[in-house]
Amino acid sequence: MSDDATETTDAARDDGREAPSRFGRVLLGVGLAAQASEDFRDMEDTVEYAESAGVPMPEVAAPFASGMMVVAGLGVALWRLPRIATGAAVAFLTVVTATIHDFWNADEGDKSGERLAFFGNLAMLGGVLVFLREAYK
Repeated sequence: MSDDATETTDAARDDGREAPSRFGRVLLGVGLAAQASEDFRDMEDTVEYAESAGVPMPEVAAPFASGMMVVAGLGVALWRLPRIATGAAVAFLTVVTATIHDFWNADEGDKSGERLAFFGNLAMLGGVLVFLREAYK
């Protein structure tokens, strides 16, 4: 087999791996942006929820964080400024998952919903970490 044939085979193999990655990146990015955009539909509740969790300056922090996630999600989906987009998503998900969705401290009535949000965010964080690594290749 010549070097040209090996290069062609390697290129075809890379293309085969790239398509699922691109599709997954779009799904993850759109999901992040859509979920964050939900906060804007009822920002009053989002601010109140952040305040109840002890977030400082929730009337500023909640819209800023939600806007950051919309932009980060779109950045991931479109793969624009991927280091910044994935880094912002990692930062957001790390802080929010551990502090806002701390189901282990939640009241009994809220524990199930917080646990679901915690593990959903944990799954998204895992996906974003994979793409953060991709952004640095």
